[in-house]
Amino acid sequence: RLRRVRDRVRPFPDFPEPGVLFRDISPLLKDPVAFRTLIDLLEDHVRASFPKIDFIAGLDSRGFLIGPPLAQRLGIGFVPVRKKGKLPGPTESISYSLEYGKAELEIQRDAVEPGQKVVIVDDLLATGGTMCAACELLKRLKAEILECLVVIELKALKGSEKLNSIPFYSLLQYD
Repeated sequence: RLRRVRDRVRPFPDFPEPGVLFRDISPLLKDPVAFRTLIDLLEDHVRASFPKIDFIAGLDSRGFLIGPPLAQRLGIGFVPVRKKGKLPGPTESISYSLEYGKAELEIQRDAVEPGQKVVIVDDLLATGGTMCAACELLKRLKAEILECLVVIELKALKGSEKLNSIPFYSLLQYD
C-alpha cells in the first residue's frame, strides 16, 4: 500500500529555485485509488496511536486536502490553520520564517477548547517552520497536541528536530 502512495509522488528538480528537488503530490491527488490508500494508511496510524482524539488541524493549503477526509473517516472535526487574513472573527496569529522568506499563520480563537486533543496534518515537512508555528498557535489555545503528521518528510532539512517534544510521524521519507 505504501508503494502505491510513493509511486504517485513526482520529483520536480529546480523548483521553486535551482538546486531544490520539489516533491509534488498532484499525481497522488489525481489518482483516486492512491489517494484513498493514503487516507487509509493515515487513518490506520491515527487509530492505532490515539484512542481519543477531538480534531484534525490542517495547515494551509495542502493540509486542507488531506485533513478533512481523514477527520471524516475518524468521525471527528477539522480545524483550519490559515494564512493571515483568511479567517473571520477573533484570531490568534504568529509570524515565522520559511525557507524562502517570512509568513504568518492564524487560527480562530474558538477553534478548540483547552485540553482538546489535536493531530496536526500537512503534506510535507521541510525545515519545520510552518509546523512549529501551527504548534505554537494550538498551544496558545491550550490544546493537547498528540502528534504532527505529514505525508512526506525531507529528512536532510531536519525539520522534525524543531518540534522538540511533540511526537512526529511521516509516511514517506526522502533525504
